[in-house]
Amino acid sequence: EGSAVSQIDGMVPQDGQTTRVVVIGGGPAGLTAAHELLLPRDGQGEDAPCQVTLLEASSEFGGISRTVRHGGNRMDIGGHRFFSKDERIMDWWRSVLPLQGAPSYDDARLGRPSHLEEGGPDPATCDDVMLRRHRVSRIYWNHHFFDYPISLKPATFRNMGFAQAMRVGLSYLGSCVHKLPEDSLESFYVNRFGRALYQMFFEGYTEKLWGRHPSQISADWGAQRVKGVSVGALLKNAVGHLVHRGEGTSGSAEGDKKVETSLIEEFWYPKYGPGQLWEKVARLDADAGCDIRLNSRVTGITEEAGEVRSVTYIDEGGVSHELPCDVLVSSMPLKDLVRAFDAGASDAAGASQPVPADVREVSEGLPYRDFVTVGLLVDRLELPNRTAIPTLGDPPIVPDCWIYVQDSSVKVGRIQVFNNWSPYLVADVEDTVWVGLEYFCDEGDDFWEKSEADTVAQAISELTQMGIIRGPECVRDTHRERVRKAYPAYFDTYDRIDELVGWLDSHPNLFCVGRNGQHRYNNMDHSMATAFAAVEDIRAGITDRTNVWSVNTEESYQETKGAE
Repeated sequence: EGSAVSQIDGMVPQDGQTTRVVVIGGGPAGLTAAHELLLPRDGQGEDAPCQVTLLEASSEFGGISRTVRHGGNRMDIGGHRFFSKDERIMDWWRSVLPLQGAPSYDDARLGRPSHLEEGGPDPATCDDVMLRRHRVSRIYWNHHFFDYPISLKPATFRNMGFAQAMRVGLSYLGSCVHKLPEDSLESFYVNRFGRALYQMFFEGYTEKLWGRHPSQISADWGAQRVKGVSVGALLKNAVGHLVHRGEGTSGSAEGDKKVETSLIEEFWYPKYGPGQLWEKVARLDADAGCDIRLNSRVTGITEEAGEVRSVTYIDEGGVSHELPCDVLVSSMPLKDLVRAFDAGASDAAGASQPVPADVREVSEGLPYRDFVTVGLLVDRLELPNRTAIPTLGDPPIVPDCWIYVQDSSVKVGRIQVFNNWSPYLVADVEDTVWVGLEYFCDEGDDFWEKSEADTVAQAISELTQMGIIRGPECVRDTHRERVRKAYPAYFDTYDRIDELVGWLDSHPNLFCVGRNGQHRYNNMDHSMATAFAAVEDIRAGITDRTNVWSVNTEESYQETKGAE
């Protein structure tokens, strides 16, 4: 692209048993795959059996799980709770960043109880540490705050009002008797919550998130993201808390593995946000021999006899490079992956076959949802902390990690309070509050194209309208971050994705992993699990991709290994 320079990188391995692997993407899936590939076969310290090259299009690691630094403060793009029902992944995280052995700054300052790991590092003196954090999230609806997920506390019904509470109850009973065919996300929600609760807390927010009404979105999204959460699950969880309250298990990540993932009350979190963990994994991968190339955008893939033979990328200087490979592990968006195959077929002058027209039609029609995060550093929030959880600030801030905004009068979808994710994300955690407002949009639309000044002005105006801040005078600093292809969407040609998957799987040495690599709204641990499955197949010589694509889709996985 604009470069007349082309060169061949890499060399044919001298050891016939060494496999040349190219990994596309430096997010959770790609970095995990590289890490696992570089482990010795028998775990006894032998040389790694793979020669791994990782290509990352940007200059950062973590994908949307990265940490953005601005003015001494740090932003978590999207909010990433480290929690999984997959013990292997929990152990993997803990091996990279050990759990805290002493209280974090805010817990120590406030005398809040915290779960500590015997012999673990002290966050006050060590940066490589994983914190245990208490989860608090609420919904903002009709100028009232509700627990998220919805709880069955008396306050919930008081905020609804008697008439609305009765409508919700009767509607739920009706949904138990009359089940709708689950042919859309709308029917999925109505079957589990009743129409009244769906209209309160799901319909407007879902349309704000996706830009489509839930009736136009596949029920697959609900099956992957909401899983077993329903009014029945809420009742079961509430009863479980009463039964186990005296047993000391409630509130710990270990105890919470028995409840629905979306109902967990504690999660792990790196001291400096999720990007800290993935930056360290990248260093570990490099130390283990991974050839990591940043600012390397993949533009072409060539194949021969149905197998991937090389990957072409352009570096930050505009120079085109070709990497021969025996195995390709891709976490790049499927739309871009197919385009790379097309480009490779064109450049190879007939050595590669062009992508079939029907496959290209499916890939080109796959939709994505992008978002914009606006960081606001303010001197205080106008929301009183009416919980029993002590917090920093004068007056004390609310303890929320997230506030989900169901109010259709504002565009903002979620608000993060970074102080509560980790006190180390904020330079002055005692006297300032660092919040992130998330706006869901499409790349190129009016909101995406707004100037940073106009976007920030809208964010300040909406927080003021909601009564969360006084007004512009309390804002000390701002930052905007735009994120492309954050959410693979479940409409348009998504219902034909099996055609695309079938064609991709016809390449025995191609493995698609991660959120965008599978066009699936995976959590971070699910993305890692796809990488684990791919590496197991590579080492075993398995060409069937069932176990890779089945992560986060099989009901058995959802019941035992889901993650928030």
